[in-house]
Amino acid sequence: MSAGLQQLVPVRRGYSYPPGPEHGLLWFALHRFRRADPIAIFQQLARDYGDVVHQRLGKQHIIFVNDPALMAEVLVNQNDNFEKERTVRRSELLLGKGMITAEGAAHRRQRQAAAPAFHRQRIRAYAQVMVENARRTCKGWQSGAVVDISLATMEMGLAIVAQTLFGTVLGEEAPQLAAAINTIMGMYNYMIVMPAAETLVHLPLPKVGTFKRARARLDATVYRIIEQHRGSSHGDDLLSMLLEEFAAPQDKAYLRDQVITIFLAGYETIANALSWTWYLLAQNPQAEEKFHTEIDEALAERLPTIDDLPRLTYTEMVLAESMRLYPPAWAMGRRALRDFALGPYWLPARTTVLMSQFVMHRDPRYYPDPLRFDPERFTPQAKAARPKLAYFPFGAGARQCIGESFAWMEGVLALATIGQKWKLRLEPGQKVEPQPLITLRPRNGLRMRVERRN
Repeated sequence: MSAGLQQLVPVRRGYSYPPGPEHGLLWFALHRFRRADPIAIFQQLARDYGDVVHQRLGKQHIIFVNDPALMAEVLVNQNDNFEKERTVRRSELLLGKGMITAEGAAHRRQRQAAAPAFHRQRIRAYAQVMVENARRTCKGWQSGAVVDISLATMEMGLAIVAQTLFGTVLGEEAPQLAAAINTIMGMYNYMIVMPAAETLVHLPLPKVGTFKRARARLDATVYRIIEQHRGSSHGDDLLSMLLEEFAAPQDKAYLRDQVITIFLAGYETIANALSWTWYLLAQNPQAEEKFHTEIDEALAERLPTIDDLPRLTYTEMVLAESMRLYPPAWAMGRRALRDFALGPYWLPARTTVLMSQFVMHRDPRYYPDPLRFDPERFTPQAKAARPKLAYFPFGAGARQCIGESFAWMEGVLALATIGQKWKLRLEPGQKVEPQPLITLRPRNGLRMRVERRN
């Protein structure tokens, strides 16, 4: 235990707190890093103070947890005592009151309305659309050309979500929509930390204006899709289900919130996962060779189908290992509604509990040599030997991502479709680093040279 650890001291009402920086979180961050790097801060807190860390930010109590059993307490066992923490709730500036930000009965209603679209039998019907869009993504590539793979996978993901869940084809609108979302995501941290953002967002500030124009572009597309869909006979896609559930005139903005939330969650997660996967395969030729061999043996010369998924087990392991090292959702937070116990500690209501997939997934207790890319960590035997929440790229508990099966299927089919014909090589001269926004994107994109395999 570090010499600077704060002693466990009972305070009024019998509260007891874990060890942590005695001068508070802001002092710790500035003293250690002198810059806003939340991932580095979380990693250092875990190294210095262990699996449960107490921090103060003004009068706010913050607990950082890096233990699977204690994370399960918050996300599963005591889930009813926690809501989304404040910075996530500020995402309403973009997402409105969608499934990510909603709480309680509103969240349950939204999830129940969307659930049929993500039923196992329903998502099987999406497989062909996923493969067709993956094939279209690489159809125009020329061997030796340089492609921003992060942008390519984002446009592909947008097209897949639009076609499968909302019954619409974006066409030339996809790059414009991707650009608007990139602008919004690039400003996300600024909007989240800006004091009184809910008020200042109405003022004519330059960055606020950029954010609002990009959001208006996104809104215009979403409202266009909704109105085009209304009264049509699409029947059983997600948007039809939402239109039935939120049919009243006063539900217009609420419906917009649901569509935008699912749009962003439905494409952003897997687009980033695919980008990091191509990057990691390019750095690990033995894994890449095994990946290509499996695809060749399973598919020969034909495109993959839903029935090929059981034969693409190594491809799935590659994707899983990629999301271990670069989890699309890199951290999550909850805010306590009532006093609660966490291990040996008794903590007050309104305490914020933070958990980081990025930190947990690189813990050497569960992943020896954690920075090494090794898909074999995800054999059935290896997975069974670890605690469940040692790996949670899609969250856990009542708020676990509703589209997890959708994302796994899209990821494996897209990798197989593109990997059947292409290898990707990292273009030299660029600094590749993760950017922790709502999701974990490659900062400044990811330029890769495409090479035809045959």
